[in-house]
Amino acid sequence: MKLWRSVVGKLWMTILLLVAFVLFLLTILLLEFFENYHVNQIEKDLTETAQKVAFLIESHPTDEVGNAIAFEIVDETTHVMIAYNRDYFLYSPYKESIPGIDKDLIMSDAELASVFSKNIIVKKEMTIPDQDVKRNRDKNVLITGVPLNIKEDEQGAVFIYQSLGVLHETTLQTTKLIVLAAGIAIVLTTFFAFFLSTRIAAPLRKMREAAFEVSKGKFDTKVPILTNDEIGELATAFNQMGRQLKFNMNALRQEKEQLTSILSSMADGVITFNRDETILITNPPAELFLQQWYFEQEEKTNLSAPIELLALLKKVFETEKEQTGELVVQGRSYVVIVSPLYNHKHVRGAVAVVRDMSEERRLDKLRIDFVSNVSHELRTPIAMLQGYSEAIIDDMATTEEERKEIVKIIHDESMRIGRLVNELLDLARMQAGHTTLVKEIIKVKPFLERITVKFQGLARDNDVHLSYHTTDPGGVMSVDSDKMEQVLTNLIDNAIRHTGKDGNITVAHEETDTAITIAVKDDGSGISEEDLPFVFERFYKADKARTRGRSGTGLGLAIAKNIVEAHNGKISVKSKLGQGTTFSISLPKNEDLVIKQ
Repeated sequence: MKLWRSVVGKLWMTILLLVAFVLFLLTILLLEFFENYHVNQIEKDLTETAQKVAFLIESHPTDEVGNAIAFEIVDETTHVMIAYNRDYFLYSPYKESIPGIDKDLIMSDAELASVFSKNIIVKKEMTIPDQDVKRNRDKNVLITGVPLNIKEDEQGAVFIYQSLGVLHETTLQTTKLIVLAAGIAIVLTTFFAFFLSTRIAAPLRKMREAAFEVSKGKFDTKVPILTNDEIGELATAFNQMGRQLKFNMNALRQEKEQLTSILSSMADGVITFNRDETILITNPPAELFLQQWYFEQEEKTNLSAPIELLALLKKVFETEKEQTGELVVQGRSYVVIVSPLYNHKHVRGAVAVVRDMSEERRLDKLRIDFVSNVSHELRTPIAMLQGYSEAIIDDMATTEEERKEIVKIIHDESMRIGRLVNELLDLARMQAGHTTLVKEIIKVKPFLERITVKFQGLARDNDVHLSYHTTDPGGVMSVDSDKMEQVLTNLIDNAIRHTGKDGNITVAHEETDTAITIAVKDDGSGISEEDLPFVFERFYKADKARTRGRSGTGLGLAIAKNIVEAHNGKISVKSKLGQGTTFSISLPKNEDLVIKQ
């Protein structure tokens, strides 16, 4: 099998198959030519002989001279059958040599019988049934019929027929000679092709062995120069290539090791671009950055990097100066610094350093938001407590009803401060891992129905359509129903406050083999991309102007996240500004009924 896969075998077989194909095609064409030539020649001779016989008989219609001369013209292989009319036939003396051809055969064949009626010349090759043929070679017969005009009221014909057995024997002999010549040619071609292939393949095998050695790192391997032709020049070039390759590989290995060490140790992402904006080199942080960007694309794109980064890259190529910019990918903030790379005097590419600033921005936002939100949440109730308490001290309430109203306001604001403090304590306790869950198995459909019914009045007041649906009406889940109701209450309340008039809110339940998913979906105002990563942070409020006067503490989603995670579940959010928001809760199945954390 190795021979057929080698250059020797392939070249040998190619030459052999090519010669064999040419010889085969030539043999077929020659045989076809000889056979057609002989058949046409026989047809021509038979037609001419038949016309001569008809002329002789027409010239001697009343005596036997025409018949005698006609029978003398033909030989043992060619036979004459003279039909003076449709009933009277005269046969040549050699009739017994090809039995089966007689009056009945002629008159039963419509094509041969047409000579009598249409006065035309007919040529036809016929096959005689085996039982009527003494010799197998006489099985195929060529018959020619010409019209014979002796009397005006009767139409005759002259039929001359000859066996094609002689032609077949001649063709067979010709075939044997051509096949013999082809066989000799193939044998000679085989030896010649094998010799030529071996001469060509021997130095190539040496080069192959040397190439394998070079691929293993043995760059000192040399190929012997056996000839002075193109193959010898190839061996010389191969040896020079090996020396140069050894030098270049050592240099590249050193540079690669240095570059790999530098890039791997960097916390920032590094992307090297070619002049045509294709990416050449990336380090692990840069690969993560590009993966996040590709995931963010809704449709397939031909761009190699974010369009903002490519715009900076274009400016670098135009100005040949360093460019700096910022972009947001998957809600994370990045600072990009793009610097040109030079090839002598020309810019051959650029290197972009991508620094993730999300954590710094998040910490700054948390710090600012915490101070501002706590101050905002406490300032109003404290101001009201101070104002109304001063009103009581100054006896501004003249009636008992006014005093009760002021006391009620003071009581409500103190309760509001208490709720804020309790929520902060609950959140701190949850984040510290001191949450106690009392789980029970509940049916999902009645649970969702009860919660959505509770909010129907509020939904109607805000002209919002609230509904729920489940793919498994008999589904159950193992949760702390009070705390899970607290989570869904917060999500539905937020959805109502952020959904416009005639909007829709849907609470959907789905189950798989491993998880239970409850989603709260609305088509409201949505959440901006820059606020999306912070929705579960404490005191998060994307837009306080959208609360319709029903101000919250900004702790609900943070508490909801901790409750879901205490159930070993996950809560996530998908949103686009102006297109709505979907909060999804995923809970695992088959958990214990009571879990204490």
